[in-house]
Amino acid sequence: MSQNESWRPVTTETYRSLYSEQMVCSMSTQLFHIPETKDLRGNEEMHRDLIPASYHRVTAAGSAQRLFNGEYAPSIVKTLMDCIENAQRRDRGVRAGLTIMRTAAPATYQPFIQTIIGWQNSAERHLQNAKQYAMRMTAPTR
Repeated sequence: MSQNESWRPVTTETYRSLYSEQMVCSMSTQLFHIPETKDLRGNEEMHRDLIPASYHRVTAAGSAQRLFNGEYAPSIVKTLMDCIENAQRRDRGVRAGLTIMRTAAPATYQPFIQTIIGWQNSAERHLQNAKQYAMRMTAPTR
């Protein structure tokens, strides 16, 4: 099966978003294992959206990779687009939880949470880029 280079930007951006999401997951989960932040307000609630957002990013990245690898079916494209949309919807809950966490955190942990927010910004930005590239790929030609 030959690669379809035109899907490369979508694949690249979904993987960049997924990498950023890994940092958000790792760092926010670490807070559960630090005595001063183990019960940090907003973290548990934020994870209720982070876990499904991560699932949808993984699925979107896999779908983009399959398209790049040369597979094609309308259902793969539909899966890609739906998962991007679902991840973006869940990202709103993640962002709300991070805002609560930043406010509730002890001062010494606020820079750490700000770093998590930076990774979340990156995850969202790259996912939006992937969506824009995918929309160009799937737009009807004139």
